[in-house]
Amino acid sequence: MTPFLKMHGLGNDFVVFDARNRPVSFSRAETCAIADRRLGIGCDQVIVIENSANGADARMRIYNADGGEVESCGNAARCVGNLLMREIGRDCIRLDTEGGPLVCHASGGRITVDMGVPRFNWRDIPLSNEVDTPSFTIKLDDHAIAGSAVSMGNPHFVVFLENAETAPVAELGPAIERHPMFPERTNVEFAEVMASDRLRMRVWERGAGITRACGTGACASAVAAQRRGLCGKKVEVMLDGGALTIEWQGGNASVLMTGPAALSFRGEIDLGALR
Repeated sequence: MTPFLKMHGLGNDFVVFDARNRPVSFSRAETCAIADRRLGIGCDQVIVIENSANGADARMRIYNADGGEVESCGNAARCVGNLLMREIGRDCIRLDTEGGPLVCHASGGRITVDMGVPRFNWRDIPLSNEVDTPSFTIKLDDHAIAGSAVSMGNPHFVVFLENAETAPVAELGPAIERHPMFPERTNVEFAEVMASDRLRMRVWERGAGITRACGTGACASAVAAQRRGLCGKKVEVMLDGGALTIEWQGGNASVLMTGPAALSFRGEIDLGALR
């Protein structure tokens, strides 16, 4: 039997395996089985904590519910960061991810993650051809969808609209995710500017679908809004599962994301049964 933790950040939920002292591996199909909400444990992402090879406190690997490995996850970083800080008795740790290093701080029961510097070059996001990334359109059938592209270690396309509550997330999300403009697919955010310091955002996550929260998506939305002069440097982003505070001073400054992390329960799973 293999132990796991069920954790979540604002309802964006994870099955977390610790592979630092005992190897943990599974195929893409097994990842899907773990994530299945009817037949498995159920989650948006499966997380594996490994030893870091370059001096960080740990390496975090992230697998979406469709089994694909992805680069970064802000909500998972808060969960894993909080777990490790409690374990080693420090209020700051560094995680390695495929999307780059993430530094986590604990203060007042909330976790702040330095999400790194956002990237805007079309090749870095990546996009299939050069565009003006703060604002461009893609075509879906007979419709033109305008948005902003940002990389937070993973790709995002942020669509600004008047009412996020009525956004066609389930209809447009999967089509935009797999649009030819995004060769590695993309996360899709539907964002409403409520005030200069407040956004409402709903998300279609690449490889996971509609989730209650997306940390990198909240960062991308706040950064995209600031680039277009729609908000200030510190923004509360209201997600389906709750609020994240996002701060970006612009330029080459890192994006700081602050929010809660929670442990739902501990358990064990027979990975052999999945095979």
